[in-house]
Amino acid sequence: MDDNEELEYVEEDYYAFLNVPHNASPEEISTAYRSLSRIYHPDKHVDVRNKEKAEMMFNRTKKAYEVLSDPHQRAIYDSLGNKGLQTEGWELIHRTRTPAEIREEYERLAREREERRLQQKTNPRGNITVQINATDVFSKYEGDYDDGGLFPVIEVSGMSMSQSIEAPLSRTDTATLSGNLHLQNGVGSGNFLLSGRRLIHKGWFEVDCGAGSGPVLGVKGSRNLTNRLFLNGGTTVNFRQNAIIPGIAGTLAIQLDKHTVGYLTYNAGLQSSMSTTIEHNTDKYHYNLSATLGIPHCYLTASYTRKLVEQELKLRVALKGGTFGFLAEYGAEKKVSKYSSVVATVSVGVPTGVTLKVKIIRSTQTYLFPIHLSEEIIPAAVFYATITPLVTYFVLKKVIIDPMNLAAKQRNIEKIKEINRTRMSEKRREAESAIALMGAMYERIRNDEQKRKGLIIVSALYGKFGRDENVSVEQHDEMGFIQHNPDVIDVKIPLQCLVKDSRLMLYGSTKSELPGFYDPCYGEDKLLRIDYEYQNRSFSISVADNEDIRIPENANGSQTQN
Repeated sequence: MDDNEELEYVEEDYYAFLNVPHNASPEEISTAYRSLSRIYHPDKHVDVRNKEKAEMMFNRTKKAYEVLSDPHQRAIYDSLGNKGLQTEGWELIHRTRTPAEIREEYERLAREREERRLQQKTNPRGNITVQINATDVFSKYEGDYDDGGLFPVIEVSGMSMSQSIEAPLSRTDTATLSGNLHLQNGVGSGNFLLSGRRLIHKGWFEVDCGAGSGPVLGVKGSRNLTNRLFLNGGTTVNFRQNAIIPGIAGTLAIQLDKHTVGYLTYNAGLQSSMSTTIEHNTDKYHYNLSATLGIPHCYLTASYTRKLVEQELKLRVALKGGTFGFLAEYGAEKKVSKYSSVVATVSVGVPTGVTLKVKIIRSTQTYLFPIHLSEEIIPAAVFYATITPLVTYFVLKKVIIDPMNLAAKQRNIEKIKEINRTRMSEKRREAESAIALMGAMYERIRNDEQKRKGLIIVSALYGKFGRDENVSVEQHDEMGFIQHNPDVIDVKIPLQCLVKDSRLMLYGSTKSELPGFYDPCYGEDKLLRIDYEYQNRSFSISVADNEDIRIPENANGSQTQN
């Protein structure tokens, strides 16, 4: 699914620039700052051009040090990055605040900005349900009206549509217009509702008016009674041709613990019921237990959902039994893009039979397709209801979803490149300036290492490598002429300058932020390949962009001797 991803500006990684780990101590940060200052301080350069380059690099070094050496700014940066440091309206935060508290403060400010934007926007929500009768596939009707057709009859037996639009009137008042249409076996009905809601102290209050089977008036409200107890409820009056039908509903909820809430609900009107519910929700699973006493049915319900966060997948099973019969459901919800999910659920019950429900969630729009497969529990119907969605999903994933997501990712990368084109050009100029200023230090460190038979960087390449293991900064075209490879850069000089006491240590951040580096192929997987000599022996090493490096003894054990 092609979603409009939010584009972000390329941010600086201060840890990578100073070449310190994310848990670096203040002393390590100060040491790294002093080391870079010896190279980039403008007072150490006499040439006018070099002095300008030094000022640029020293300002970047100083900025990284100022953020990481200040506990308050470092905590914000660790939690939110540069966008957190650039956010306006930060309240005076005590420096002992935790990252979670800092994130809460940032989210509060973001909500305030969003509220201001919502003053000028609507919030449309919609739901479309198409009921499909496919029982003829598994239990073909045989009787006087059987037309003896070659193919089973699959028909749309019902359809319903609902839509709502919110219009914020002020920071506390919101108007909502909603309506729905329903068609079942050729008989249709519909209604609309206009609601006005006002936020009040510890709750909200709402007035409704509408029409459907006659005019409808109602009031609703919600209030937090304590920090753990809240109540909401309302009453409606439906004016029909020959009767006035009142209705009342209310829910009392209590927070039992951090993840558990209990509900007691009462409804009275055309259908009366009382139910009690226990709901437990964590990052990994969710379960719900409910008991309902009502007219015309009483029943028990239990459901369990397992959340596989890394796979962006939810697995759900549910059981429901009572005076109406019995129903068992199992299914899965898979997130296929940033704003889109697909849900498939199989319902098996008595007297409902077998139903496959396919739901597509696209942002605030929901499309539901209940497909009734059989009136009775038929093993073939259960089997195909289970297998068909899985096979269909994997085929669509390979043929449509993966190519679309890949294309969307590439378009997003190109857009990010475009909006960051100036910044990326600056990064390249910074890298070239840094290398120009490293000349004296490079020669000194290299000579010292040669005398002690220490660590000599023979060659170092950074960027995107193809199948050819001998890729260099230069490549040949079809005519044999030498061309520059734009996806690979030479980083021998900056790496040699990072050698200390015959050791080179790079920490697990993108190497593109190191002094003398830049990103030659944004959005692509990059490698760092190093050929070096140590104690008169030659070695080679190749690591991914975010891997740690420790040579001559690499922690990942991937170094090879030539």
